Parts: sequence; structure tokens; C-alpha cells
Amino acid sequence: MKGMSLVLAALLASTAGAFAQANTDVTIVLGEELDLVEPCMATRSNIGRVILENISETLTELDMKNGGQVAGRLAESWEDQGNGTWRFKLRPNVKFSDGTAFDAEDVKHSLERATSPDISCESSRYFGDTKLSASVVDPTTVDIKAEPAQPILPLLMSVLTIVPAETPIEFTRQPVGTGPYVLSSWTPGQSIVLDRRADYWGAAPAVTKATYVFRSDSAVRAAMVQAGEADLAPSISVLDATNPATDFSYPNSETMYLRIDTSVPPMNDKRVRQALNMAIDRAAFIGSLLPEGTEPAVAIVPPTTLGWNPDIKVPEFDPEGAKKLLEEAKADGVPVDTPIELIGRTDNYPNATEVNEALQAMLQDAGFTVNLRMLEVAEQEKLYSKPYLEGRPPQLLSVLHDNAKGDPVFSAFFKYHSDGRQSGISDPKVDDLITRATAATGEERAKLWSELFATVHDEVVADVLLFHMVGFARVAERISFQPTIATNSQLQLSEIGFKN
Repeated sequence: MKGMSLVLAALLASTAGAFAQANTDVTIVLGEELDLVEPCMATRSNIGRVILENISETLTELDMKNGGQVAGRLAESWEDQGNGTWRFKLRPNVKFSDGTAFDAEDVKHSLERATSPDISCESSRYFGDTKLSASVVDPTTVDIKAEPAQPILPLLMSVLTIVPAETPIEFTRQPVGTGPYVLSSWTPGQSIVLDRRADYWGAAPAVTKATYVFRSDSAVRAAMVQAGEADLAPSISVLDATNPATDFSYPNSETMYLRIDTSVPPMNDKRVRQALNMAIDRAAFIGSLLPEGTEPAVAIVPPTTLGWNPDIKVPEFDPEGAKKLLEEAKADGVPVDTPIELIGRTDNYPNATEVNEALQAMLQDAGFTVNLRMLEVAEQEKLYSKPYLEGRPPQLLSVLHDNAKGDPVFSAFFKYHSDGRQSGISDPKVDDLITRATAATGEERAKLWSELFATVHDEVVADVLLFHMVGFARVAERISFQPTIATNSQLQLSEIGFKN
């Protein structure tokens, strides 16, 4: 692999000048193209790495340099007013990239737009069954009310991207934001260019221009940085992370799992779902297709999340036991021989295709009939979120879920509640736990989340939880950048500096 990288580097070097740039310009090579540049979709990692806090800012953000504390961005401060209402004091003298002034009306419109049924915003899924409404107090003050009361509302506001009040309730191709950069060009499938704004309200970032290009092959991404054709590849395979001077690992906030739609036979039988879990040899992936440091998952959130339950055990790899469960279910009339679609996402992470091929083989060895399909992000999204397609066959969606926020509220409702947009289950106990945990505080909140994880994993067997992922990035020696747990879902250009 190292030899291959050197060859690729030489080939790329022969095209020197293709991405010529000034000393303060950067080229970033991503593994997956953007299908949208819509701000309210910036919670999706491939979009967030370009848009979030670069073009479009939020009221609050998690400050990873200071222990993941909630910090102000467009909001300078906030205070709990009681009865589910929080008052946010907004930063004055802020302008959007179109020159218009930012004020409380923009926050109100942004919230109404993000939660409108007329536009399927990705960010709205994090609000669960909480009804949010905004009231303008004055141009720099806005009250946001949550029904039922949401004790971590300031944290929730870290996913609400702010757009001008004039923005229509439809996806845009020309996002206007308050961030330090403006979208200069978007050539779908080729590149995206951001230019630094001269009238940004905050400190001017060191990067003056960022060009994003897309290469699906990890080795090519790594070689581009090595050859000087790119400055940063935020995601490369562990096999390509061969240079200690430029390659860095970072804790990844993503969890890999197989989403089961339990409403479609034979997935509606718990024994079949147990057999799916028992068929996977999780240990076999670690250190081979997935890097050392990858951890088997027992929850859809990383172990650093509130309410983590250490008593949940990883399902034992037992293909013979899985076969017995399938035989028992078949004897009871469950159609266990029905072909199952395993649907993965192309270039979702390094070795994505190979990982899904291995999963397919393991499931087949345990007695399942499995057909693998690898789709692009937009195609898989149609199957991932409700309304699900009528007449669909039994499906396992091989996906990643990102939660770097530290609280399960960003995962639980839309993944497991009966009304959740990406839920494959409908269970009254799970719904009740989510509702109570969302409204709880302190130790009670942690206790309820812990109970939810155990219920979903052991009682319901809602999905096939696989791995907590580890990321690797290649950073050119001319720039200064330290990847963190946030790098998976956002990439703030203001965090990039230059050494020379």
C-alpha cells in the first residue's frame, strides 16, 4: 500500500498546477460529493464539513478545545425563563453575506423554516417531538419556547443554522449566512469554492480561499496531500495513514449499525433480529478492514455520551446459534428464507464496500439470504427516512450515525421513537422512556437514557449495532490543524493556520 501511495503521488505530481493556490488558500479533498448546499441540512456530515460555521452559523456551538462546553456563537448569552422558555441575547452588528443585518427576526424564521413540514430539514430530526417556537423580544433578543420543556435547549441550538428572514421555505443552491466565508462557486461533482468575507463580524481566519474537491479512493486522497495537490484529507483509511508527520488519528463520533425495519417480515420476529446480531463476528473487522481502536458498539452513541450503560454486552458471535433461531422461527411460519437487501452507502467511510461485502458473507453463512446494494448518499437517504417506500422488501440499511453532542437527545427520538423519521421500531416502552428522558435533568436524565439503551438493545433488539469508529486524517506540513471528534461532521476553516 505504501508503494501504491508513492506511485499515486508521482502521478498526481505530474499534474502540478491543477490546484494552484496562494499561500493562504487551501485545497481540501473529501471522499464524498455534496448533493446539497442547504444550510438546514448541515447536520449531515458531508454537507456540514463545508457549510457549518463556515457559511452558516448557529446560535451556540460545542467548544471542543474547552472540554466540549456549550459556547456562544451568534448568541452572546442565554437564560432559562422557566416554563420551557429560554431567552437568547444575540450578538449585535452582525451582517449576512448579502449585506443585510442579522437580528431576532432571522432566528425566528430560521427555526420556523427548519421545522416546517414543507421542507425536510435534516436538523429538525434532532428536536424529536419537542415543539419549538420563537418570539421576538427586540432586535437582539429572542425567546425560544420548548413544549415540553427542554432543559438542554441551548445545546439543541447548536444544530440550528441561521438564514435571513427572506429565505424561502425550499432548498437553496446559493446559501446566505453570517459565517466568515461565502460560497463563490459550486460545480456539482467537481468542486466547491469558498472565499473569505471582508465584512465578517469576528476575527478574520487565516484561510482566504478553500477549494473542496472529491475523490472516492482513500489512497488518492492521501497521495494528493503528499504530492502537494491538496492540504487536507479529513478522512483516509488506516492503510494509507503511513506518515507520522502528516497523518493523525482522532476519536470519531460515528457509530456504524444496521438499521432494521421491524415492520417487514421476517424482521418482525425477535428471533430473526437476534440471529442477525449473532451472525456478525465484530472482532474480525478490527485491525483488518477497520483500524485498531475501533470498538464494538452496544449503543447508537459513543461511550462519552450521557447515560452510557456499561452493563450492556456485545452479542456473542454464534453463527450456529443464529441458525437454530432461524430454524425455530421457520417452524413457526416465519418466512426466514425471504431475501434481505443489505444497502450500504458508497464511500461513506474507508473500505465501506469491503466491510459490507464481509457483513453479507457472515449473514449468509448464518443462514440468511442477503443481496448487497451500494448506493450514493442521495439514493440511500430516500430509503433511510420516512415515509418509507410501500411494498419494500426486508432491508438492512448499513449506515453511520454521528452524535458528538454528548447527550442522547440528538439520537433517541428520530432513531427509535415510533414517530422518529429514521426509526425501524414502534414500542410503547421505548417511546415512554424517550419522552421522560428528554424532559428530565441531572441524574434522572442519565438514568433514563441508560435504561433506554438497555431496552433497545436487549429487550427490543432494534438494530444490529456494530462499531464506534476511529478516523484518520492527512494534514499537509505547511498548515496547522488538529482533528478532533468534531472533524467527522464539521471542518471549521477558522481552525486552520499556516506554519510559514
